[in-house]
Amino acid sequence: MIKLSYDIENYRGDLLDLVRSGDTVVELGCHVGGTTKLLPDGCNVMAIDNSPEAVGEMEKLEGVKFISGDVRRHEVLAEAFRIIQSCDVLAIDLGGGYHPDTVFKVFYIWSSTFKPTHTVIRNRGLLEFFNSVECSGEEILSHEGYLETYHDSGIPPLIKEFDLWTPKLKK
Repeated sequence: MIKLSYDIENYRGDLLDLVRSGDTVVELGCHVGGTTKLLPDGCNVMAIDNSPEAVGEMEKLEGVKFISGDVRRHEVLAEAFRIIQSCDVLAIDLGGGYHPDTVFKVFYIWSSTFKPTHTVIRNRGLLEFFNSVECSGEEILSHEGYLETYHDSGIPPLIKEFDLWTPKLKK
């Protein structure tokens, strides 16, 4: 399942509805851990953010693996994948309302790599797009937290800033 919201409380509510103790959660854009702190005890959490404020705050949280880095960078994805090979829930909150194209690219590459059961995304632009679309009647659906039609195809070479092919990451 892929859930999309903009309001931070809706985002957190959607995330908490899906996450269970024992789940592995990859959180992109954790900032200082406001959402991370709400996750149930017993979760295996990998949190990533590139803001300087995040470093000290995230290091205080017990049981959270934190990477200080830009989730758009191949080496950050590769480092996270070396630590956690898959996740149950992928949570993406990159600036809330800005850059829906970047958020979608990040969702695509991280979800096609980690194959989450659920993904929760917070982005105003994507939500506005979704709510404004009238579909042509074609029914192409994914029931997982990633786009199933691109299961192992990796990233097309024309997207030069994401020239990663997901099978190359596998051990």
